[in-house]
Amino acid sequence: MLTNMKFNQSYKAVTARKLAMVSSTLACLVTLSACASLGTLKDDMTARFHVESEPVTTQVERASPPAPRWIALADERMPTTDWVGQIDSTRLSPLVLEALSANTNVLSAAARWDASIASAIAARSSLFPTVSLSAGASRTEYASSNLEGSNSLSVGPSVSWEADVWGRIRDGAKAGDIEAFASAADFASARLSIAGQTSQAWLDLIEAKLLLDLAQKSLETQQRALRLTARRFESGLVGSADVRLSRSSFASAKASLASREQLRSSSARRLEILLRRYPSDSIDASLDLPALPALKGSGVPSDILARRPDLIAAEQRLYAQGLRIDVARKNLLPRLSLSADGKLSGGDIADLFDIDSLIASIAASLTAPLYQGGALKAEVARNEAVLRAQVQSYAGNILQAYLEVENALDAERRLSEREAALRESLKEAQKAEERLMARYVEGLATILQMLDAQSRALNAESALISARKERLANRVRLHLALGGGQFGQITQEYAARTTGP
Repeated sequence: MLTNMKFNQSYKAVTARKLAMVSSTLACLVTLSACASLGTLKDDMTARFHVESEPVTTQVERASPPAPRWIALADERMPTTDWVGQIDSTRLSPLVLEALSANTNVLSAAARWDASIASAIAARSSLFPTVSLSAGASRTEYASSNLEGSNSLSVGPSVSWEADVWGRIRDGAKAGDIEAFASAADFASARLSIAGQTSQAWLDLIEAKLLLDLAQKSLETQQRALRLTARRFESGLVGSADVRLSRSSFASAKASLASREQLRSSSARRLEILLRRYPSDSIDASLDLPALPALKGSGVPSDILARRPDLIAAEQRLYAQGLRIDVARKNLLPRLSLSADGKLSGGDIADLFDIDSLIASIAASLTAPLYQGGALKAEVARNEAVLRAQVQSYAGNILQAYLEVENALDAERRLSEREAALRESLKEAQKAEERLMARYVEGLATILQMLDAQSRALNAESALISARKERLANRVRLHLALGGGQFGQITQEYAARTTGP
């Protein structure tokens, strides 16, 4: 699990072996007189460019890491972390887990996390010397036949290292580390989003099925009414207008049924895409919407900053951008580079093992930028502008997060009131439908009254189904706005899939 940016012991061991190979060379290099005044020069240049001496630091750990701060279990102020299990523990939870392991967006975010870790490792490698080995062979022939040709073989290592006098390389490495940490939060945010989308799609599928069942029931009711009206017409009790009105209602019910079937199919396909099952067409909805769990708390506004992975990612990128500004400023300062080369050469392979043929060189160079057309200062200004933009974006994201929570909390109460009113409306509409159907059979009510009562009852039941689903969907939105509990975490299962230090 990626939490802090610290490379593991195996990577340090490899580094130690590399340093051991060139320790004697570096021991000579660091005694060069060019280094004698670097301490004073560093203080002067640091003061000149106002470089931060202690920038943000993070670490990466792979073995038994502590939990990221947004993984902490909800306290008494917060809703349950397992909100999916609370909504539907038998059907929805397995679907969400399936989506988290198969969804393309989640897998893409995981790959970006891997890439950011690799980039962090590459950036940190600049802190260490570069060791290379070169080999060459040549043959010399002379035009005069009196001179015999000769062979020349050579082999030798070379070491180069830039002394990180100002901390520029360290700042770049730390920025890469923090960017990897932000990518881990992006991964958690993708998982949370897919958990929410899967839950919403599942609820939409159940709603579509209930509406389809209601449309089928309405069609059967209209068919019975049409037969009743036809018999009454044949008996001379009603006119042809009643028959035509019944036929019209029956046709409308058929059209509604076709529309509901289409909605059910599209809802199933949407869920299949999230689960990466498409086009299996093998998802059956539950018989009814699950009961709405009780909401025991929503926390305080400050909880959002510590729990929402998207805000954590944005915050980390602010730190990383601040380090990039330091890097851009330090690019204006001189650089000290150290190098050492060794070469064994001779006319044949045996000479390559003769220590007397060794040629070695040690060099140090101090370079400073003089004129690049203002490119370096422009890069400083660009990074500062990027940071200002990120700060404003971060502030906007926080405001949006507060808005999402408040909207969901407000809707929690309003939707409850709406559902209660619709239940009462449905109860009265069903009683009116029963009464008017009986009166129509008795010839005491008109066809228009009966059809109007049936339409009212149908609309009330349809609205109640949608209201029940919307309350559940709003609860999902509330959990997402609050950070999602365990579905906004980076689990050990997903952390283990990333290899390397």
